[in-house]
Amino acid sequence: MNKVVYITGGSKGIGLGIAESLLKEGYKVAITARTQKVIDEAVTELKKIDKGEILGIQSNVRNYADEEYAIQQVLDKWGQLDVCIANAGVGKFAAIDEMSTEDWNAVIDTNLTGVFHTVKASIPALKKSKGYIMTIASLAGTNFFQRGAAYNASKFGLVGFTQAVMLDVRPYEIKTTTIMPGSVATYFNGHVPSAADGWKIQPEDIGQMVVDLLKMNPRTLPSKVEVRPTVPPSARKK
Repeated sequence: MNKVVYITGGSKGIGLGIAESLLKEGYKVAITARTQKVIDEAVTELKKIDKGEILGIQSNVRNYADEEYAIQQVLDKWGQLDVCIANAGVGKFAAIDEMSTEDWNAVIDTNLTGVFHTVKASIPALKKSKGYIMTIASLAGTNFFQRGAAYNASKFGLVGFTQAVMLDVRPYEIKTTTIMPGSVATYFNGHVPSAADGWKIQPEDIGQMVVDLLKMNPRTLPSKVEVRPTVPPSARKK
């Protein structure tokens, strides 16, 4: 497998699950996190997978220069970029009268502007490879909820952004998909996964979905994919 994949926020949760699945398929995978320590720890674990190749890069998606540098690191190592997966995200939840401007900016700058930075930096390389862009949005990008003003705004915006990008880049034969998961068993927003999360989507499930999308015939594009737990607790028979 000579395909090269770049994943932001790839040190834990969904990003790590995607990286693991792709490495097992033999892909060359670069992941990012905001601190070198976190990246080094993730790379050490991923190297235990005896397939593919892994590269860790320190980058904060809120800084466009970081993403330009990260993409260049990928190109310097492997000479190409075939898949860009914009996964990095944060969640800050509060009623609008209690939300700070700092929390609002952190969510929008990471979940929306950060994705713009990642995608923008990757476009020249993806034009050459006729590659694939994937963004990790959320069902919160179509379903609003209380205390979710910042998160909803970022994910509604991300869904719209990705679909518009799809129209922009399809003339270059670049495919574009946004994946919109519901409840996932991750460390998001301080949660610690446990056996009680067994009903939720698992990170490796999203990883398998990414693998399947990449194997799909190039003529077919699932441009927006909603994915949710099959039977959440609220749907179980009493």
